[in-house]
Amino acid sequence: MTRHGDVAQQVRQIAERVAQSYALDIFDVQYRREAPGMVLRVQLDRPGAGAAPEDSVSVEDCANVSRDLSAVLDVEDVVPNAYTLEVSSPGLDRPLRQAADYVRFTGRRAKLVMREPVDGQGYFKGRLAGVESGAVTIETDDGRRREVPLAVITRANLEVEF
Repeated sequence: MTRHGDVAQQVRQIAERVAQSYALDIFDVQYRREAPGMVLRVQLDRPGAGAAPEDSVSVEDCANVSRDLSAVLDVEDVVPNAYTLEVSSPGLDRPLRQAADYVRFTGRRAKLVMREPVDGQGYFKGRLAGVESGAVTIETDDGRRREVPLAVITRANLEVEF
């Protein structure tokens, strides 16, 4: 019996090759059972870019990778049953997962949720101001700079700005 994690890992390796041919990276790969059946979800990212609209992954990028990835997956037969392939970008409110994400999006608004309070608070909203010594600096909406250890952040997302 094939485990979903094994399938996702094999698909990630294939998807990385396909995405690289379009100068894109793979942000995430998920393979799981949902209401309509098995769904293979692949999220694309543009390496090193900021979050300006011109740096974003386009619908055309998603269509190109979807077409090519689908063809390779059909030939290599790594997904054991019928599935729906979804190719997208992480979105404007993308999750922040590692130190490099916080550095990459310095200057952007974000919300950080912590597993234990920092300065008496369970979350902060504000503008990212970088990462140093294992802590994210965020300039909160009340005008203060807070240092939040990466180890206590359970969830973080960019906030959409218009």
